[in-house]
Amino acid sequence: MSNQDSSTVDGFGDECQRFDQSGVSEVEKQAMFDAYFGIFPWDRLPKNATGFDLGCGSGRWASLVAPRVGSLHCIDASMEALNVARRNLSALPTCSFHHASVDAIPLDDSSMDFGYSLGVLHHIPDPTSGLRDCVRKLKPGAPFLLYLYYAFDNRPGWFRAVWQASDLVRRTASQMPRGLRFLTSQVLAATVYWPLARGARWLERAGLDVSNMPLAAYRERSFYVMRNDALDRFGTQLEQRFTRAEISQMMQVAGLDDIRFSERVPFWCAVGIRAR
Repeated sequence: MSNQDSSTVDGFGDECQRFDQSGVSEVEKQAMFDAYFGIFPWDRLPKNATGFDLGCGSGRWASLVAPRVGSLHCIDASMEALNVARRNLSALPTCSFHHASVDAIPLDDSSMDFGYSLGVLHHIPDPTSGLRDCVRKLKPGAPFLLYLYYAFDNRPGWFRAVWQASDLVRRTASQMPRGLRFLTSQVLAATVYWPLARGARWLERAGLDVSNMPLAAYRERSFYVMRNDALDRFGTQLEQRFTRAEISQMMQVAGLDDIRFSERVPFWCAVGIRAR
């Protein structure tokens, strides 16, 4: 059985077509990239390194990774998403594209100088198996960057309770037809994301600590990004969340050493090195 959920793949294909990242400024794109890749050990890569982006989506991260390496394999289970990535990355001849699920990555084992998968493996049935499949493609000593949804293990109890309430909305909205699902997510972006995010920005500028305020991570993000992420969050049927300790164990089981976590939003983002 393939390690993918067809409804989730379909949903992300729809999302990438609606939000192809054309509404994100270069400054904002770079800021988001730095938040994820700030812990990535670029200095470990050989000259003209070859790597892969598992779950490339619209090519948002690949557009900033590809110019820094020799070649980049962009892999996605959604043909709709992959077609968007092809358009967005058409000016980068070092990118190649593969329509495949995580358990059928069309790359030789132990052949890649690096890899990354951001916001993908928590949307498949077996994330641990998926991570092992990714690590298998790395050369010994190669780094892998991973981002998985966190279980709010570094947040107070009331914060987790708020998330549980929002998850009830997600479970309902994600079952809707594409059009209604999209409309619901956009209403949430306008009535929940934007007010809370901009409120957090105002409170921070007034000198208050907003680190535990829901959606404060979006206080400097554009409304386009909020709309995109609202669809991403509430339009996805399969979602799993993990504590930092669980992610660390998962990475070790997959064959990664020297695991290091980012201490900044988004949580949890971690990098590990394939064991030699």
